[in-house]
Amino acid sequence: MVDYFRQLASEHQQIKHSDTDKHFYRFEVDEVLNGINSLRYPAFILEGYRFTFTDKKSDNPVKKRQGAFILLDHVGDPGDHDKIHHVWDTLEDIGDDILARIASDKRVKSSPVRDFDLESVEGTLLATEMGNHYGIRFTFDVDCRFSMEVNPEKWAE
Repeated sequence: MVDYFRQLASEHQQIKHSDTDKHFYRFEVDEVLNGINSLRYPAFILEGYRFTFTDKKSDNPVKKRQGAFILLDHVGDPGDHDKIHHVWDTLEDIGDDILARIASDKRVKSSPVRDFDLESVEGTLLATEMGNHYGIRFTFDVDCRFSMEVNPEKWAE
């Protein structure tokens, strides 16, 4: 799943992540803001995800992943509210692009986001006093089938 989001960051024309021009990070936002002084903007930060399982006593178990990503930018003057609102508007547009791409990619049978639930998406504006970072945090759910088949090759007899 991480590779999929890295690919999105690489292919989006406003993010343009590459090995030589890094804009994709895989951290918690506090870790990024405290530990990386050279963020490239806009930054695409994939947070660690959590997951649960549901079975409901059927033969159709599901692994439910809850994840989040943050789009982050910097405004030099925290009193420049026009610039801050412009950054939020731009990041919201980029987030919309990413969500539309995920919704499109879910139609591909081998996609890691095949069971992406657009109705689960929630966006929250972010503003940090430390470093004048402004962004949007997007949370989302992705469900996938969970095989209950035991692979005998992974178990000693």
